Amino acid sequence: MSRVSTYLNFSRNTEEAFKFYQSIFGGEFIDGVMRFRDVPSPEGAPAMNEADLDLIMHIELAILGGHVIMGTDAPESMGFSLNFGNNSHIMLEPDSREEATKLFNLLSKDGTVTQPLMDMFWGSFYGSFTDKYGIQWMVNCQNK
Repeated sequence: MSRVSTYLNFSRNTEEAFKFYQSIFGGEFIDGVMRFRDVPSPEGAPAMNEADLDLIMHIELAILGGHVIMGTDAPESMGFSLNFGNNSHIMLEPDSREEATKLFNLLSKDGTVTQPLMDMFWGSFYGSFTDKYGIQWMVNCQNK
């Protein structure tokens, strides 16, 4: 089923923030919590900073009306530089790869692609970009 969600990036306090949101909205984290230590390292990549292994790679929580907020820690040791304004994305989760490709291509036209659409280790067809108006988007289609 298609859905739209909001993706939030934090410096190192995603867990704290999401526990706060959970205390307000209730519910359980959807599909648990994925930490960076759970991510397979690409062959030849340098080892991840030990201090970052327990940070959150991905977390999601349903809030109001079925809307889902998602989040990740984005540590500087991994090349991230967060500022208020670049710490959120609109996440589109279409039902098919065809729809994902169509939305990605139309919305990213004249924008900046940060991650081309491709199959990812978490089992999705995923890509991200900033559109020509400066809005950050992610497209994530679960492989079925």
